[in-house]
Amino acid sequence: MSEFASFKDFYPYYLGEHRDVRCRRMHFAGSWVVILALVLLVSTGQLRWLLLALVGGYGFAWIGHFVFEKNRPATFRHPLWSLMGDWVMFWQILRGRVSL
Repeated sequence: MSEFASFKDFYPYYLGEHRDVRCRRMHFAGSWVVILALVLLVSTGQLRWLLLALVGGYGFAWIGHFVFEKNRPATFRHPLWSLMGDWVMFWQILRGRVSL
């Protein structure tokens, strides 16, 4: 049984796991890599870009956690909500609601 009843309950925990601005920057950069890779996938039809999306997205995020936050990524225990949290945080950074 999950310790969170909903994504709304999970998201404050998720933000708490990203207190270090350098970790948030790594997530933000990784999200841009994912967007670029998906654009390349769609425009070229080459599946290798999907690998870049996975490695770039998770690679940047995990480096942020292991190097700067010194914690385990939430994706290990909550993969779907963590993925959702990444994109909500990305959008909130773009809108200036989460600092970078």
